[in-house]
Amino acid sequence: MLEINNLTKTYSGNSVPAVDNLTLSVGAGEIFGFIGPNGAGKSTTIKCVTGIVSFEQGSIQIDGKDLKSDPIGAKKQIGYVSDDHVLYEGLTGAEFVNFMCDVFDVPEGVRKERLDKYVSLFSLQDAIGKQIKSYSHGMKQKLNIIGALVHEPKVWILDEPMTGLDPKSSYNLKQLMREHAAKGNCVFFSSHILDVVEKVCDRVGIIDDGKLVTACTIAELKERGLDNSLEELFLKITSDPESDTETASATKTTPDDNG
Repeated sequence: MLEINNLTKTYSGNSVPAVDNLTLSVGAGEIFGFIGPNGAGKSTTIKCVTGIVSFEQGSIQIDGKDLKSDPIGAKKQIGYVSDDHVLYEGLTGAEFVNFMCDVFDVPEGVRKERLDKYVSLFSLQDAIGKQIKSYSHGMKQKLNIIGALVHEPKVWILDEPMTGLDPKSSYNLKQLMREHAAKGNCVFFSSHILDVVEKVCDRVGIIDDGKLVTACTIAELKERGLDNSLEELFLKITSDPESDTETASATKTTPDDNG
């Protein structure tokens, strides 16, 4: 579903790449957790995958469509929940969702059904007809999630999606992630809440200093004798990478390992 090969992104004025030769794949039916310290390259990777920023080396394919040669085709397969949820605040919630439906060619016959489903799930019945500028932070995040899922994308990309959500909405979001993957799609999930990543994700990738340090399942960690929590492993790898070269190498997987 998502193939990133040798991705390198260097911002103007910097000599060190923000993302350095990163390769990973996410298969159909998979929830992939993407974690790392602040400034590690998570957001830059996501912005490259979604086409927000360009990159000088490597390739990205979304459901078989190359992001550079077929940007529109690739982006139509993406649903993106950003960490800053920029919305058109002069629109009502319903108008915004309908706008997203127009952008992604959602058939008229299914729009109301999907809108009603998600509005009810996130308890926005009283707000969906009001202008977005009147929404709280959490309500805007809920609307952002709905707008990114209403076209049923093949690849759902979530960057810190639980910020501002109440416990019920966080639970419902996790259920939606599982349901989306179960339909044969994939979820690419970035978060600092490592307990949630550990419980929800099938595999996790750790990025540090722009490089993918490791990518593995929690089960693989335990099989190799690394019977720590994801939080402990994360702190161990990112705080002292030199001493953990062997650990990272043992847990690293390649696209071929995952089909």
